[in-house]
Amino acid sequence: MLEKLLLRVLLLVSVASTPYVLKRKNLLMLLTVFFAKGVICTLMDSFFIKRKMISYPVRPFSKTFETNILFDLLFYPLLSVVWVRMSYNSKPAELLIRSLFFSVPMTVLQWALEKKTKLFEWKSWTILHTFACISFTLLTIRGFVGLLRMLVPSEKLVNAEAAQVRSTNKYGQSFKNYEIEELNGAVDKRKMPLA
Repeated sequence: MLEKLLLRVLLLVSVASTPYVLKRKNLLMLLTVFFAKGVICTLMDSFFIKRKMISYPVRPFSKTFETNILFDLLFYPLLSVVWVRMSYNSKPAELLIRSLFFSVPMTVLQWALEKKTKLFEWKSWTILHTFACISFTLLTIRGFVGLLRMLVPSEKLVNAEAAQVRSTNKYGQSFKNYEIEELNGAVDKRKMPLA
């Protein structure tokens, strides 16, 4: 069956790409994006399924879930992480244009899969609904990242492992861990980060 083969390939590609997409450098932010997108997609899909606008005839764990959990909890969140990484420093106008590079191909692909397979069944759903939902979730996730950038210091959000552990001496002076090691003579000054 073509649908089951496509789902298996999508699962393998998604699992294989996860370590490369969720890089350690930005892990806190990327995991936040990943899980937030999973929640948004699942809630939206559940809402539209209950309104009988769309259904997923062939899906993993079809007796337990009405939604396609592979799409909602793995594939779309991974694509959103890629989207956030590509648009992290974009201005608003550039952000809208870049969103089209994701929403248009995904919309066309979903339309083609709906016509040729039983992965999707559109009842009162159209290609415009798909485009609007994909664009909405992409921009919502990117807005969420913008909010996180305002609320959380960037060194904690983006480079959590690069943030140096701070210690204080008995006089209340603060030292980064490489400064402490330098005081103890354990650091090669040529390898110290620039201040």
